[in-house]
Formats: sequence, C-alpha cells, structure tokens
Amino acid sequence: MAYIPRLKEEYKSRVIAALKEEFGYVNVMQVPKLDKIVLSKGVGAAVSDKKLIDYAVDELTKITGQKAVSTISKKDVASFKLRKGMPIGAKVTLRGERMYEFLDRLITSALPRVRDFNGIKATGFDGRGNYNLGVLEQIIFPEIDIDKVNKISGMDITFVTTAKTDKEAKSLLTELGLPFKKN
Repeated sequence: MAYIPRLKEEYKSRVIAALKEEFGYVNVMQVPKLDKIVLSKGVGAAVSDKKLIDYAVDELTKITGQKAVSTISKKDVASFKLRKGMPIGAKVTLRGERMYEFLDRLITSALPRVRDFNGIKATGFDGRGNYNLGVLEQIIFPEIDIDKVNKISGMDITFVTTAKTDKEAKSLLTELGLPFKKN
C-alpha cells in the first residue's frame, strides 16, 4: 500500500464534506483544493556574492525535500548594479504528496517556533483565492541547522488554490489547519 500524507487523507475524509456543507456545493469537483505551494526567496546581496544563491537554493532544498532552482533577473537595473540574466533568488514549487507533507510540517512544527506567535494574518489573499505568507526567519524550520546559517533571511510562501473567492480559500486553508488570527 502506498503512503498517503496525513493532511491529504484529512482533506478527502473531512474537509471536502465541511466545505460542501458550508458553501452548498452540489458536486465534489466544485470543492476548492490546494493546487500547489511555491516557496521563493529573494537574495539581493547575490549581486556582489554569487555563493549566496547556492546557500539559498540549498536551504530551500533542505526545507522542502525537493531541489530548488535559482531565479534570474529579467531586466537591467543600474541603481542595483543588476544585469539581465544574473541569478537573484531561489524558488521551489511543491505539488501532490510533497505539498501536503510540507504543509503538515509548516503547521505542526515550523509556525509554532515563531517568536510571539498568535496566528498568521488573514490579509494575504489576492482576490482570486490564493494566499501569500511571509516568513521572516528561515530558522523556524527544524531542517535548518542554526549553527550552519551564514545569514538569517526570510522567504515568501504562496498557497495556490482552485477557489474562486478569498472566502472559499480562507475556509479551505482554515480547514486544512492554517492558524489565522482571530479579528
């Protein structure tokens, strides 16, 4: 028997039924689902030091368990001494099993390690059912060894859903376990 992540099992057994009841969906295919999670990290200092990109790619690879890629600049910016085609960040896109595994680790072990944590802001929705979350320190993830970190930096986590509205997306992410702040 193949391994199925805990949150994927929970989505199929509990979340679909809860969302169908809340929004009155007739068909199971109308129920929004999590499509992908994208982690990205901008490394502005990489203009002067190329090794910082390798560190960023390595950290994202450790955090997600999937090989990250470096992103390159699309245009020249003279004030930043940036040329078109220079590596300037790192990103990784998670789908399927790895996506649910990462989400589980984010909710159960990483977010509780944030200092003075009392929930994530509910203002990160884009109007189309996607949610953006900024993490200030990469050391909240247990995969990162704090002694081997050369510079503490943050990252952006984007949750892409098939929801049509922000309300549906927030309900989906809340049912999956993301701890939103109470207003």
